[in-house]
Amino acid sequence: MAENPELTRREFGRAALALGASAMLPGWMRAQELDAQPPSVSFSGPNSLRFHAAARGLLYGAAVNPALLDVDGVAAGGTNDIYALLVKEQAGIVVPENAMKWEGLRPAPSIFDFTQADRFMRSAALAGQKVRGHNLCWHEALPSWFKSTVNQANARTHLTRHIRTVAGHYRGQIHSWDVVNEAIDPEDGRPDGLRKTPWLELIGPDYLDLAFHTAAEADPHARLTYNDYGIELDSPDQTRKREAVLELLQGFKSRGVPIHAVGVQSHIQADGPQPGVGLKSFIREAGKMHLEVYVTEMDVNTHSLTGGPEAQDAAVAEVYRDYLTLVLAEPNVPIVLTWGITDANSWLNEMNEPWAKRKDGAKQRPLPFDENLKPAPAFFALRAAFDSAPPRRKRRG
Repeated sequence: MAENPELTRREFGRAALALGASAMLPGWMRAQELDAQPPSVSFSGPNSLRFHAAARGLLYGAAVNPALLDVDGVAAGGTNDIYALLVKEQAGIVVPENAMKWEGLRPAPSIFDFTQADRFMRSAALAGQKVRGHNLCWHEALPSWFKSTVNQANARTHLTRHIRTVAGHYRGQIHSWDVVNEAIDPEDGRPDGLRKTPWLELIGPDYLDLAFHTAAEADPHARLTYNDYGIELDSPDQTRKREAVLELLQGFKSRGVPIHAVGVQSHIQADGPQPGVGLKSFIREAGKMHLEVYVTEMDVNTHSLTGGPEAQDAAVAEVYRDYLTLVLAEPNVPIVLTWGITDANSWLNEMNEPWAKRKDGAKQRPLPFDENLKPAPAFFALRAAFDSAPPRRKRRG
């Protein structure tokens, strides 16, 4: 189909989204899929991740690069962009990869540039998608002027001005904000487990409370979230970090800090230890604090996994199935987002780092759709996990 010169790009996109998905499966999964569903089943509309998640009261979504979206095409009632069609069909909630980070919004100390972020928001509105904002306070992705401009005398002003301006710009349009990102690192040696960041150095530990209070004032409608990684496994280091995050959350609640959720990023290794009782306990402890838990950035890293594409696909699908079965059994986990939707745009295939590069030189296959925008076995594992999840009650307020 893809090689047919008579197909226009738009026709290819429509055909790709309507194509029977079982024909694309490797042999090890094809028989299972055909046993359950007819060969003509598609992966769009009622067969999409968005639809299957919503049927259980869940939201599925993905991180999106707004530069890849054909916003004008969507606005005109169609699109020539297969990627844009895929995001629109599959995601009920989206988050920008970089467009809402400080570096993406702040070309100069006195300037806010919302061009790419507004493009992203317009695309989401046209697709009827909810939006997660990522992020208001982080120690990375800071603009080049930050180090020479921000100091102890003005750091509070810079932080509050940024949050008021950005969260205020999108007031009433954001489902949830990652207000503070990755503020815990026990390896830095502090008794409170806080990571030694520029914000901690310039303001002190109360920068965390300041960020959440400022965000709540700027947009009282958004669900305010603390987001972190490396808290999924039962290894000693991740157990220690998970406990530090819980202490942070408990401190927020005891001080009356406005927080509604904690984000578990969920970057999982395909051939390493897998999450278990520690994560389940963490989710339940968050629930006792009346906090939701969002899976915010899931993908499956196959850099050290041996074998070809089918071996990668099988391992990745198994991780998605087992991980989501574990976490979605808990009633306070209403949202799952993958960090990207296709292997073609995964950050893991863009990083020139030992933890991202495969020895065989092949690209990683960490996401629900492959680099040709066809559904991978991970897609079906995700969909099955949604189908087996207990239905969610609609949240009040």
